[in-house]
Amino acid sequence: MELTNRIREAGFRPVAGDALRIDATEPTAFLAENPGTLAVEVAAGCRAQLVVLCGAPTAAELRIVLGTGAALEAAVVFLSEAFAEISVVQEAQSSCRLTTAQFVSSEMRCRIGLEGRGAENELKGFFVAAGTEHCVAEIRTEHRATDCRSDSTVRGVAGGAARGEFRGMVYVAPGAQRTDARQQNRNVLLGEAARIETQPQLEIYADDVKCSHGATVGLLDGEAVLYMRQRGLSENQARSLQIEGFVGEVVSHCGIGPLSGLLTEAVAAKLEKM
Repeated sequence: MELTNRIREAGFRPVAGDALRIDATEPTAFLAENPGTLAVEVAAGCRAQLVVLCGAPTAAELRIVLGTGAALEAAVVFLSEAFAEISVVQEAQSSCRLTTAQFVSSEMRCRIGLEGRGAENELKGFFVAAGTEHCVAEIRTEHRATDCRSDSTVRGVAGGAARGEFRGMVYVAPGAQRTDARQQNRNVLLGEAARIETQPQLEIYADDVKCSHGATVGLLDGEAVLYMRQRGLSENQARSLQIEGFVGEVVSHCGIGPLSGLLTEAVAAKLEKM
């Protein structure tokens, strides 16, 4: 609740209703709190920022369309058990930077369609699951035009008896030449009972492409923890510091006003309880 209030007080512009059309470059980020269905359209050549806050048990459907040359920086933050389906459609030369943060049991399904030549999408997400929480992150990126670029990274942390799931797919349509697509999922387990399942996939029907994907699931770096303990930190402090750095590489991707700092503090607060 504290993070919810701090996001509300950050000076973002509240979204009213179930549709948002942006036809001018907006200096202030929009805030959509607990949307049921929200359709967002960014007109050609315009730039905007959007924060979507899932702070109550809900099912949300977010549809984003970027016109030619439009740019959107967006963040979706889960602070309550919620299901969110996110659809992003991008026309030529548009760009979208998306940050996702899952602090509790939640399921996020994101489908990205690069429909116009030269469109770019960058997604960085993380989940931190404790106790018996269950976090799911599913990302499908479809390259349907030439010269498009995508880069998707999800990092997961699970402690206690928590579970995490990552499902990824990069699809390259016939004729989508000179595609540059990267997908990565890295995960850390904090206990023997924690589990994270990962399924990165590629489906490619063009021959002039650069595509890569990878996934890892492992434990904390024991040598790094020992090194920090030898310098006066407790084991819990050393573990938390290492995880904060692991997740922090994703959090720093968010360029929306004070939100990055608020997410960093929220990660630290949750790790103290794990």
